[in-house]
Amino acid sequence: MTTSAGPPTVETIAAKAGVSIASVSRVLNGHGARPNTVRRVEQAAAELGYVPNGVARSLKGGRTRQLTFAMPDVGNPVYVSMVRQIQATAKPLGYRLLLHSTDAVAEDELDVVRSLADRTSDGLILVPIRVTDEHLKVLSGAARPVVVIGSLPDQAPVDSVRADSVSGAVLAMRHLLASGRRRIAFINGPADTVPGRNRSLGYRTALEEAGLDHDPALTVTTEFGIAAGAAAMHRLLDADPGIDSVFCANDQLALGAVHAAHDRGLRIPEQLAVAGMDNSELARAGHPALTSVDLGSAERGRIAAEMLLARLDGGDHEVRCETVAPRLVVRGSTAHVRPGRDDGSGPDSDVGVDRDQDRDPGTSPAAHPAAHPGAVTNPNPSTGIASGNTPASAS
Repeated sequence: MTTSAGPPTVETIAAKAGVSIASVSRVLNGHGARPNTVRRVEQAAAELGYVPNGVARSLKGGRTRQLTFAMPDVGNPVYVSMVRQIQATAKPLGYRLLLHSTDAVAEDELDVVRSLADRTSDGLILVPIRVTDEHLKVLSGAARPVVVIGSLPDQAPVDSVRADSVSGAVLAMRHLLASGRRRIAFINGPADTVPGRNRSLGYRTALEEAGLDHDPALTVTTEFGIAAGAAAMHRLLDADPGIDSVFCANDQLALGAVHAAHDRGLRIPEQLAVAGMDNSELARAGHPALTSVDLGSAERGRIAAEMLLARLDGGDHEVRCETVAPRLVVRGSTAHVRPGRDDGSGPDSDVGVDRDQDRDPGTSPAAHPAAHPGAVTNPNPSTGIASGNTPASAS
């Protein structure tokens, strides 16, 4: 019997037998393997006193008809919209959806992938905001299919769907610049995350396009959250009261920035324009409602579910990677029409921009020309940042 601190698992059996976790899972669930592998796994399991999971053992055909969705924050509206689409895609086919919040803790994300070997679900949709070498190693040995929502390196071993947040950030910045703003601050999330890196790149790219220097004093890096956004906005305004606009890396940060502006008696958008990212339900909850970059969270959820179901149906195809193009939804928190230009013909009028017609009461109709549903184009061909197919893009 085992003398380890806990009961034996597929991981400890794999280590003792000198085979992969996936091989152990196949043998223990009767899915076949090479005779030598079967012998080694069975011998290691016996020596360790392994008892197979009773639920998995009782499953007909080894299927649970359950899928797992693991996300950083179960309360974030972005992930709620993903959940809705994943369930809407999988439920008609008889699948239940299990939800798990990782709190963006890398080891928790890795544990969820490893737990697939216990056969509590048939597959996993994972949203990591940091991707390490250990992620790639564990993903390559996953016992069941995994789809990642987010950016992965080339040659990653699993299917993925990503947002093009570099181009999305460029859209938001161009919009602010077109309205005459020049002292544009940036409130970013953690810089070591994929979203943090890419949204910072978009911010700097747009400044360079406009011939403006990047001033590090105009950037605050913090956590993704409303309170963090408010604190960051106060810090920026204390240091530079002349800031005329702020681009925020998500809607939570942007809503916090709005709260801070209200606390200081600043008029939005006249004295401070605020733009966010994600176009979540929070964007409509602000006063005024937030201009925000829609990164297609619902669409990414739907595509991820379809990818996972295709794998479960026996799809033996090459690894797939799809990118969802961004679009800017303009609302009352930004002044996108310059004096004397009220016909919607400004530089941002047809560049991946939708103008939300559910505008705040009292907002001038001239500031919200007819929307251009679904309009998505390359924000700037000269930069090489092409919506929908940028290899370095991420959510």
